[in-house]
Amino acid sequence: MKKTLTILLLTISLVGFAQEDTTENKKSNIQTYTPSKLLSSGQWDIKWFNNLYTETKDLFGENGAKQDKDRETFFTSTLDVFTGISANSKLNVGLLLEFRSNVVGGRDALDVFKFDGETNSARSGLTSFAPAIKFNPIKGVGNFTIQTAFHIPLIDNETENNVFLDQKGFIFQNRFFYDYSFSGGKWQLFSELNSEFNFGKKLERDSSGIQVGGSFANNSLRLTPGVFLSYFPSSKFTVLGLIQHSQLIDAGNDFSQDFTALGGGLKYQLTDVLNVETLYTGFVRGNDTGLGQSFNIGLRALF
Repeated sequence: MKKTLTILLLTISLVGFAQEDTTENKKSNIQTYTPSKLLSSGQWDIKWFNNLYTETKDLFGENGAKQDKDRETFFTSTLDVFTGISANSKLNVGLLLEFRSNVVGGRDALDVFKFDGETNSARSGLTSFAPAIKFNPIKGVGNFTIQTAFHIPLIDNETENNVFLDQKGFIFQNRFFYDYSFSGGKWQLFSELNSEFNFGKKLERDSSGIQVGGSFANNSLRLTPGVFLSYFPSSKFTVLGLIQHSQLIDAGNDFSQDFTALGGGLKYQLTDVLNVETLYTGFVRGNDTGLGQSFNIGLRALF
Protein backbone atom coordinates (compact mmCIF):
# COMPACT_ATOMS: atom_id res chain seq x y z
CA MET A 1 0.00 0.00 0.00
CA LYS A 2 2.84 2.40 0.85
CA LYS A 3 4.53 1.69 -2.49
CA THR A 4 1.31 2.34 -4.38
CA LEU A 5 0.72 5.61 -2.54
CA THR A 6 4.32 6.72 -3.14
CA ILE A 7 4.04 6.04 -6.89
CA LEU A 8 0.76 8.00 -7.03
CA LEU A 9 2.23 10.97 -5.19
CA LEU A 10 5.34 11.03 -7.36
CA THR A 11 3.27 10.83 -10.53
CA ILE A 12 1.11 13.76 -9.49
CA SER A 13 4.24 15.70 -8.48
CA LEU A 14 5.94 15.16 -11.83
CA VAL A 15 2.84 16.13 -13.74
CA GLY A 16 2.46 19.27 -11.65
CA PHE A 17 6.03 20.43 -12.20
CA ALA A 18 6.26 19.34 -15.82
CA GLN A 19 3.19 21.25 -16.94
CA GLU A 20 3.90 24.92 -17.66
CA ASP A 21 1.75 27.18 -15.52
CA THR A 22 0.24 29.61 -18.01
CA THR A 23 -2.19 31.08 -15.48
CA GLU A 24 0.27 32.21 -12.82
CA ASN A 25 -1.67 35.41 -12.19
CA LYS A 26 -4.97 33.57 -11.85
CA LYS A 27 -5.64 31.62 -8.68
CA SER A 28 -6.81 28.03 -9.06
CA ASN A 29 -9.62 26.44 -7.06
CA ILE A 30 -7.16 24.78 -4.67
CA GLN A 31 -5.79 28.24 -3.80
CA THR A 32 -9.11 30.08 -3.66
CA TYR A 33 -11.70 27.60 -2.40
CA THR A 34 -10.33 26.40 0.91
CA PRO A 35 -12.90 25.09 3.41
CA SER A 36 -13.04 28.69 4.71
CA LYS A 37 -14.43 29.98 1.40
CA LEU A 38 -18.17 30.12 0.79
CA LEU A 39 -19.87 29.59 -2.57
CA SER A 40 -21.84 32.19 -4.48
CA SER A 41 -25.47 31.61 -5.41
CA GLY A 42 -25.74 28.81 -7.97
CA GLN A 43 -22.24 27.41 -7.40
CA TRP A 44 -21.79 23.73 -6.49
CA ASP A 45 -19.04 22.00 -4.54
CA ILE A 46 -18.96 18.17 -4.59
CA LYS A 47 -16.21 16.34 -2.68
CA TRP A 48 -15.69 12.58 -2.57
CA PHE A 49 -13.11 11.74 0.11
CA ASN A 50 -11.81 8.28 1.06
CA ASN A 51 -9.92 7.39 4.23
CA LEU A 52 -8.32 4.00 4.98
CA TYR A 53 -7.09 3.68 8.56
CA THR A 54 -5.25 0.52 9.66
CA GLU A 55 -3.70 -0.42 13.01
CA THR A 56 -1.80 -3.27 14.63
CA LYS A 57 -1.15 -1.65 18.01
CA ASP A 58 -3.22 -0.15 20.84
CA LEU A 59 -2.31 2.44 23.44
CA PHE A 60 -3.89 2.09 26.88
CA GLY A 61 -3.75 4.01 30.13
CA GLU A 62 -2.51 7.44 31.10
CA ASN A 63 1.04 6.74 29.93
CA GLY A 64 -0.05 5.17 26.66
CA ALA A 65 1.30 1.65 27.21
CA LYS A 66 1.66 -0.02 23.80
CA GLN A 67 0.14 -3.43 23.01
CA ASP A 68 0.28 -5.50 19.83
CA LYS A 69 -3.01 -6.67 18.33
CA ASP A 70 -4.43 -8.36 15.25
CA ARG A 71 -4.77 -5.92 12.39
CA GLU A 72 -7.98 -3.90 12.22
CA THR A 73 -8.80 -1.69 9.24
CA PHE A 74 -11.51 0.94 8.87
CA PHE A 75 -12.46 2.45 5.50
CA THR A 76 -14.62 5.58 5.41
CA SER A 77 -15.95 7.13 2.20
CA THR A 78 -17.75 10.47 2.44
CA LEU A 79 -19.65 12.47 -0.14
CA ASP A 80 -20.15 16.16 0.69
CA VAL A 81 -22.40 18.27 -1.56
CA PHE A 82 -22.81 22.02 -1.01
CA THR A 83 -24.37 24.86 -2.99
CA GLY A 84 -24.54 28.61 -2.53
CA ILE A 85 -27.96 30.16 -1.92
CA SER A 86 -27.07 33.82 -1.29
CA ALA A 87 -25.74 36.36 -3.79
CA ASN A 88 -23.32 37.79 -1.22
CA SER A 89 -21.72 34.36 -0.51
CA LYS A 90 -22.80 34.33 3.15
CA LEU A 91 -24.74 31.06 3.32
CA ASN A 92 -24.31 27.57 1.82
CA VAL A 93 -26.48 24.48 2.34
CA GLY A 94 -25.41 20.88 1.88
CA LEU A 95 -25.78 17.18 2.52
CA LEU A 96 -23.14 14.81 3.92
CA LEU A 97 -23.24 11.04 3.29
CA GLU A 98 -20.98 8.47 4.96
CA PHE A 99 -20.23 4.87 3.93
CA ARG A 100 -18.03 2.52 5.97
CA SER A 101 -16.34 -0.85 5.53
CA ASN A 102 -14.43 -2.41 8.43
CA VAL A 103 -12.46 -5.65 8.81
CA VAL A 104 -10.92 -7.11 11.97
CA GLY A 105 -9.26 -10.28 13.22
CA GLY A 106 -5.98 -9.88 11.37
CA ARG A 107 -7.46 -9.64 7.88
CA ASP A 108 -5.47 -7.84 5.20
CA ALA A 109 -6.00 -4.08 5.08
CA LEU A 110 -7.27 -4.16 1.49
CA ASP A 111 -9.98 -6.66 2.46
CA VAL A 112 -12.17 -3.65 3.30
CA PHE A 113 -12.78 -3.39 -0.46
CA LYS A 114 -14.20 -6.93 -0.67
CA PHE A 115 -17.41 -5.89 1.15
CA ASP A 116 -18.00 -9.57 1.90
CA GLY A 117 -19.66 -9.19 5.32
CA GLU A 118 -17.83 -12.27 6.60
CA THR A 119 -19.17 -13.25 10.04
CA ASN A 120 -16.96 -12.12 12.94
CA SER A 121 -14.56 -10.21 10.69
CA ALA A 122 -16.30 -7.72 8.36
CA ARG A 123 -19.16 -5.24 8.08
CA SER A 124 -20.01 -2.49 5.60
CA GLY A 125 -22.83 -0.14 4.66
CA LEU A 126 -24.15 3.40 4.48
CA THR A 127 -23.99 4.50 8.13
CA SER A 128 -25.21 8.11 8.34
CA PHE A 129 -26.35 11.25 6.56
CA ALA A 130 -26.32 14.86 7.68
CA PRO A 131 -28.04 18.03 6.50
CA ALA A 132 -25.57 20.92 6.84
CA ILE A 133 -25.21 24.66 6.55
CA LYS A 134 -22.09 26.77 6.16
CA PHE A 135 -21.98 30.46 6.97
CA ASN A 136 -19.78 33.46 7.61
CA PRO A 137 -20.48 34.76 11.16
CA ILE A 138 -18.32 37.90 11.15
CA LYS A 139 -18.85 40.64 8.61
CA GLY A 140 -15.55 41.74 7.09
CA VAL A 141 -13.73 38.48 7.93
CA GLY A 142 -14.53 36.43 4.83
CA ASN A 143 -11.93 33.77 5.50
CA PHE A 144 -13.56 32.63 8.76
CA THR A 145 -16.56 30.30 8.40
CA ILE A 146 -18.54 27.77 10.43
CA GLN A 147 -20.01 24.52 9.12
CA THR A 148 -22.86 23.06 11.19
CA ALA A 149 -24.25 19.56 10.56
CA PHE A 150 -26.57 17.14 12.32
CA HIS A 151 -25.58 13.51 11.67
CA ILE A 152 -28.41 10.98 11.63
CA PRO A 153 -27.41 7.29 12.05
CA LEU A 154 -28.66 4.62 9.64
CA ILE A 155 -27.52 1.53 11.59
CA ASP A 156 -29.24 -0.47 14.34
CA ASN A 157 -26.15 -1.78 16.13
CA GLU A 158 -22.66 -0.38 16.51
CA THR A 159 -21.18 -3.84 16.98
CA GLU A 160 -22.42 -7.11 15.47
CA ASN A 161 -20.56 -10.43 15.71
CA ASN A 162 -17.65 -8.61 17.36
CA VAL A 163 -17.26 -6.17 14.45
CA PHE A 164 -17.72 -2.44 15.09
CA LEU A 165 -19.12 -0.42 12.17
CA ASP A 166 -19.97 3.11 13.39
CA GLN A 167 -21.56 5.08 16.21
CA LYS A 168 -25.34 4.81 16.22
CA GLY A 169 -26.07 8.01 18.13
CA PHE A 170 -26.99 11.40 16.72
CA ILE A 171 -24.07 13.84 16.40
CA PHE A 172 -24.23 17.63 16.43
CA GLN A 173 -21.11 18.86 14.65
CA ASN A 174 -19.60 22.33 14.30
CA ARG A 175 -16.43 22.95 12.32
CA PHE A 176 -14.65 26.33 12.53
CA PHE A 177 -12.41 27.21 9.54
CA TYR A 178 -9.85 29.98 9.07
CA ASP A 179 -7.10 30.48 6.50
CA TYR A 180 -4.36 33.04 5.92
CA SER A 181 -2.22 33.45 2.78
CA PHE A 182 1.20 35.14 2.75
CA SER A 183 4.38 35.59 0.66
CA GLY A 184 2.36 36.59 -2.37
CA GLY A 185 0.08 33.56 -2.10
CA LYS A 186 2.94 31.05 -2.19
CA TRP A 187 2.19 29.97 1.38
CA GLN A 188 -1.13 29.36 3.08
CA LEU A 189 -1.91 28.55 6.71
CA PHE A 190 -5.23 26.83 7.33
CA SER A 191 -6.65 26.01 10.76
CA GLU A 192 -9.70 24.04 11.85
CA LEU A 193 -11.47 23.24 15.10
CA ASN A 194 -13.95 20.38 14.81
CA SER A 195 -16.40 19.91 17.69
CA GLU A 196 -18.82 16.98 17.94
CA PHE A 197 -21.39 16.38 20.64
CA ASN A 198 -22.60 12.77 20.71
CA PHE A 199 -26.18 12.23 21.87
CA GLY A 200 -27.73 9.00 23.13
CA LYS A 201 -28.14 6.61 26.02
CA LYS A 202 -25.32 5.73 28.36
CA LEU A 203 -23.32 2.67 27.37
CA GLU A 204 -24.80 -0.59 28.67
CA ARG A 205 -23.15 -4.02 28.89
CA ASP A 206 -24.38 -7.45 29.93
CA SER A 207 -22.83 -9.62 32.66
CA SER A 208 -20.11 -10.84 30.26
CA GLY A 209 -19.11 -7.32 29.27
CA ILE A 210 -20.71 -7.32 25.81
CA GLN A 211 -22.30 -4.05 24.70
CA VAL A 212 -26.11 -4.31 24.62
CA GLY A 213 -27.15 -0.66 24.38
CA GLY A 214 -25.96 2.88 24.10
CA SER A 215 -22.56 3.89 22.78
CA PHE A 216 -19.03 4.31 24.10
CA ALA A 217 -19.15 7.94 22.90
CA ASN A 218 -22.70 8.94 23.85
CA ASN A 219 -23.18 12.09 25.95
CA SER A 220 -19.62 13.14 25.23
CA LEU A 221 -17.82 15.95 23.44
CA ARG A 222 -15.00 15.45 20.95
CA LEU A 223 -12.71 18.38 20.10
CA THR A 224 -10.27 18.10 17.18
CA PRO A 225 -8.06 21.10 16.39
CA GLY A 226 -5.77 20.95 13.37
CA VAL A 227 -3.24 23.15 11.53
CA PHE A 228 -2.29 22.75 7.86
CA LEU A 229 0.60 24.56 6.14
CA SER A 230 0.58 24.61 2.32
CA TYR A 231 3.24 25.67 -0.17
CA PHE A 232 2.31 26.38 -3.81
CA PRO A 233 5.17 25.79 -6.30
CA SER A 234 2.57 26.80 -8.92
CA SER A 235 -1.07 27.87 -8.85
CA LYS A 236 -2.17 24.32 -9.72
CA PHE A 237 -0.05 22.35 -7.29
CA THR A 238 0.49 22.38 -3.53
CA VAL A 239 2.46 20.45 -0.93
CA LEU A 240 1.14 20.48 2.64
CA GLY A 241 1.97 19.34 6.15
CA LEU A 242 -0.41 18.94 9.08
CA ILE A 243 -0.75 18.28 12.78
CA GLN A 244 -4.04 17.26 14.43
CA HIS A 245 -5.09 16.42 17.96
CA SER A 246 -8.36 14.83 19.05
CA GLN A 247 -9.79 14.77 22.59
CA LEU A 248 -12.92 12.86 23.62
CA ILE A 249 -14.24 14.36 26.85
CA ASP A 250 -16.18 11.84 28.93
CA ALA A 251 -19.68 12.67 30.07
CA GLY A 252 -20.72 9.63 32.07
CA ASN A 253 -19.46 6.51 30.25
CA ASP A 254 -16.22 6.27 32.24
CA PHE A 255 -14.30 6.50 28.98
CA SER A 256 -12.07 9.23 27.58
CA GLN A 257 -9.68 9.17 24.65
CA ASP A 258 -7.12 11.34 22.90
CA PHE A 259 -4.58 11.03 20.08
CA THR A 260 -2.21 13.16 18.02
CA ALA A 261 -1.40 12.69 14.33
CA LEU A 262 1.18 14.14 11.93
CA GLY A 263 1.02 13.95 8.16
CA GLY A 264 1.46 15.47 4.75
CA GLY A 265 0.03 15.40 1.28
CA LEU A 266 -0.42 16.91 -2.16
CA LYS A 267 -3.16 18.64 -4.13
CA TYR A 268 -3.28 19.12 -7.89
CA GLN A 269 -5.73 21.03 -10.07
CA LEU A 270 -6.53 18.54 -12.86
CA THR A 271 -8.95 20.80 -14.77
CA ASP A 272 -10.71 24.11 -14.12
CA VAL A 273 -13.41 22.08 -12.33
CA LEU A 274 -11.72 18.98 -10.88
CA ASN A 275 -8.84 18.60 -8.42
CA VAL A 276 -7.31 15.61 -6.64
CA GLU A 277 -5.89 15.34 -3.13
CA THR A 278 -3.74 12.69 -1.46
CA LEU A 279 -2.84 12.61 2.21
CA TYR A 280 -0.96 10.40 4.68
CA THR A 281 -1.16 10.62 8.48
CA GLY A 282 0.59 8.69 11.21
CA PHE A 283 -0.75 8.50 14.77
CA VAL A 284 2.23 9.32 16.97
CA ARG A 285 0.74 9.25 20.46
CA GLY A 286 -2.50 8.73 22.34
CA ASN A 287 -4.41 7.28 25.28
CA ASP A 288 -7.01 4.50 25.02
CA THR A 289 -6.80 4.49 21.23
CA GLY A 290 -5.26 2.65 18.32
CA LEU A 291 -1.80 3.50 17.04
CA GLY A 292 -2.07 3.29 13.27
CA GLN A 293 -1.80 5.19 10.03
CA SER A 294 -4.23 6.47 7.44
CA PHE A 295 -4.11 6.76 3.65
CA ASN A 296 -6.43 9.23 1.98
CA ILE A 297 -7.44 10.25 -1.52
CA GLY A 298 -10.16 12.65 -2.59
CA LEU A 299 -11.70 14.17 -5.70
CA ARG A 300 -13.37 17.57 -5.67
CA ALA A 301 -15.51 19.17 -8.37
CA LEU A 302 -16.35 22.85 -8.08
CA PHE A 303 -18.50 24.60 -10.68
